[in-house]
Amino acid sequence: MELTGATIAVTGGTGFLGRHVARELHAADAKVAALGAPDYDLRRRAEIDGMLADLQPDAVVHLAAVVGGIGANQAAPGRFFYENAVMGIELLEACRTAGVGKVMIAGTVCAYPKHAAVPFREDDLWSGYPEETNAAYGLAKKILLVQAQAYRAQYGTNAIYLLPVNLYGPEDNFDLQSSHVIPAMIRKFVEARERGMPEVVLWGDGSPTREFLHVADAARAFRLALERFDGPEPLNLGSGEEISIHDLARTIAEVAGYEGALRWDRSRPNGQPRRRLDTSRAADLLGFQARIPLAQGLEDTVRWYERAVHRSD
Repeated sequence: MELTGATIAVTGGTGFLGRHVARELHAADAKVAALGAPDYDLRRRAEIDGMLADLQPDAVVHLAAVVGGIGANQAAPGRFFYENAVMGIELLEACRTAGVGKVMIAGTVCAYPKHAAVPFREDDLWSGYPEETNAAYGLAKKILLVQAQAYRAQYGTNAIYLLPVNLYGPEDNFDLQSSHVIPAMIRKFVEARERGMPEVVLWGDGSPTREFLHVADAARAFRLALERFDGPEPLNLGSGEEISIHDLARTIAEVAGYEGALRWDRSRPNGQPRRRLDTSRAADLLGFQARIPLAQGLEDTVRWYERAVHRSD
């Protein structure tokens, strides 16, 4: 797809990933409509139809989602399932009937089976049930892959599906009730340092591993996929770096300048035991490789939080 001069609607365009994707596409000379919740209610088909009629986009990038960490998923699994599923299902059907040229859908690493072989390969998506604490969210997003593939087969819809690993970076959500692990740890350690707290309590036992992708790298991958990819198979997007939650906590504490103790609350869930993606398909088809090492990305994110969020509280 040629991006120069193309009109691209980005749902969730005012959110964490959406802001970065919108900037990336704008830098490629696309005409970007970054949409947020107040603009159109994507749970309602009539509003989606109105959005497409108003904007007449050449492509739609679907990033809008109800997201959060383990606690948020456990507190509202029904909402996480319904709203994520219905937004995607209605949007893709509306794009099909409106004749939108290309639709790009953001999936989630949470769609993978709890005990998938590591590294996770796209062909293993259906080899088991997702990890229980975020299964409702993961399945809601995975059903959109089925829809995209079915629409491509029956209607010739150019819909593609990306599977980003856990994202982090500047402008993330640092609300402890709904944030993911990296922003939650950053906030806890910075606040503990400022208050002189002797310890910080963290969930689980620290043994699970995760792979993280800086949001700027993710935005570049989305732009490359829009430009270069047209196929039914899902694409993993990751960094190739795997780290234990224990080591992640130690690293963030050091960057944040916190010198107190870490206490692991083993009554809280660990989540999926391991996460690391096989990213060879994205490398082959998009020429994508992550550029920002985790250590550098964490340093940048902590400093951004201290400057842009913490000092303004």
